[in-house]
Amino acid sequence: MRILHTMLRTGDLDRSIKFYTEVLGMKLLRRKDYPAGEFTLAFLGYGDESDHTVIELTYNWGVDRYEMGTAYGHIAIEVSDVYRATQEVKDRGGKILREAGPMNAGTTIISFIEDPDGYPIELIGR
Repeated sequence: MRILHTMLRTGDLDRSIKFYTEVLGMKLLRRKDYPAGEFTLAFLGYGDESDHTVIELTYNWGVDRYEMGTAYGHIAIEVSDVYRATQEVKDRGGKILREAGPMNAGTTIISFIEDPDGYPIELIGR
C-alpha cells in the first residue's frame, strides 16, 4: 500500500495551480473537466504519480471559497534548507504563516506557509 494523493478543494483552480507550480515548484501532471458532475480535477506533484504522492485540487464549478474546518492540519513538504525555501516562497509572493526556525519543544527546523485557499503547508528540513 501507499498514499496516492491528498485532495484539497479550491475556489479558483488556475490561481491554485499557479501557486503550486510557480511558488512551490510542482508540475501540473494532469487536469480534467467532468461536465456531468460540474467539477474539474488537477493533479500536481514533484514526480510522476506512479511513484510519488501528489496533490489533487478539486474545483466544484461555481463555488469560489470554502470554510476551513477545525480538524484539518496541514500538508508537509521536505526541503533541504528551510530558511532558503521560506525566503524563496516570500520572493515568489507566497504568504508566510511562521518564519523558519526550530519547532516548539524540538530542534527540527520548520516554517509554515499558506496556499491561496488558506491551507497551511509546513516546510520541514531534511
